[in-house]
Amino acid sequence: MRARGFTLIEVLVALGIVAIALLAGAQATSALTRNAQRQSDMLLGQLCAENELVRMRLSRQMPPVGDTTLRCEQAGQAFNVTLVVRPTPNPSFRRADVKVSDGRYPVLSITSIIGRY
Repeated sequence: MRARGFTLIEVLVALGIVAIALLAGAQATSALTRNAQRQSDMLLGQLCAENELVRMRLSRQMPPVGDTTLRCEQAGQAFNVTLVVRPTPNPSFRRADVKVSDGRYPVLSITSIIGRY
């Protein structure tokens, strides 16, 4: 009479398939987590950039030409905001580039035109 059950090879193959499936699931979860964090960073960075552009517009003065680096904290996360103001061919307008980084990587860059009031 022959014994019933799985052979060692069959069990090892099944374990290999389960391990590959678990690894693929872990990588997919990791990618989703990174994407969610990136989206959150971009939203918070956009708040920092928009705050600086609104601040410049509300000051009712032409922003000075030059580079300025500021810190911005949103939702407990610190961002570096670099404001680059350059002249345009029309003296009534200035170009403002706002670049936001999280200290290691760039997060967002917004360009706008600020006019004379």
